[in-house]
Amino acid sequence: QSIHQSTMSAAASAAAKAAKPKFRYLSAWFCPYAHRATLALEHHHERVDYEWVEALGWEQRDDKENVTGTGHEWWYHWKADELKRSNPSALVPTLIPVNAATGEADESKSVYESLITIDYVDEVSGATGNDRLVSTDPFWAARSRIWTDRVNRECCSPYYGVLVRKEDEERKQHFETLVKGLEQFSSQLESTSGPTFLSDGQLSNVDLALVPWAYRFYVFEHYRGPEFAIPQIDSLKAYWRWFDHVMEVDSVKRTLPCKDRYLDHIKKYADSSARSKVANAVRRGVAAHELDDDKDEY
Repeated sequence: QSIHQSTMSAAASAAAKAAKPKFRYLSAWFCPYAHRATLALEHHHERVDYEWVEALGWEQRDDKENVTGTGHEWWYHWKADELKRSNPSALVPTLIPVNAATGEADESKSVYESLITIDYVDEVSGATGNDRLVSTDPFWAARSRIWTDRVNRECCSPYYGVLVRKEDEERKQHFETLVKGLEQFSSQLESTSGPTFLSDGQLSNVDLALVPWAYRFYVFEHYRGPEFAIPQIDSLKAYWRWFDHVMEVDSVKRTLPCKDRYLDHIKKYADSSARSKVANAVRRGVAAHELDDDKDEY
């Protein structure tokens, strides 16, 4: 290689590094929806920079009007002003691009909604081949988008019904719906070489859609008893192979919250004292993914 070629290569490398996308990442450590974006950012950590901003949290206040029906204190979200400005629903995750030249964050170009953030980060990363989270094969890209929606509705939303609903029969119905969704996902996994949704262990937006909840299913047994543990059954063999694989991927392991800390957090949902849009939607009788900004405000 000539000196000229080496110089050109170095310049190209420097230019690529300078063009590396950067974001202010408005998140919350406990939120599984935000966890999806974290997984995408960490998967592409060599291609995308981000600054974590803890933008959502809880305050404990007296439940003087017994709004939650528990007769004791309830937990109230606080939200960073930056989050309220950059996302009309004021929910995490929210990504705000940072101008490379000025270092200024452009809130007018914020990106939000957890499943959308996965695809967006994947696109701006410039990744190719098996490093992509969205397949370059049009069929598999379409199939993946179908399954991200199915996983979200059938395997993730019922999680909150198991925790927030008060009647044991209702909790069981939500749990059965969730297990049925996992069985469908497990069956789909068997149609490729696996162990991930796409062949040959390639991580995808489908895997990242489910990982945050799959990791958190352990809370069921703690708060609802052993009958709510995800079963080790033949129809879930492919799911458990998937689970064992993805939880050992480095970019996934880096993102997993402390189990004890999360158990303490999710108690707010398990005893029905949580006030959030998701909790309010489930308390109102609809699925978590059907929350309404107006009806479920708090």
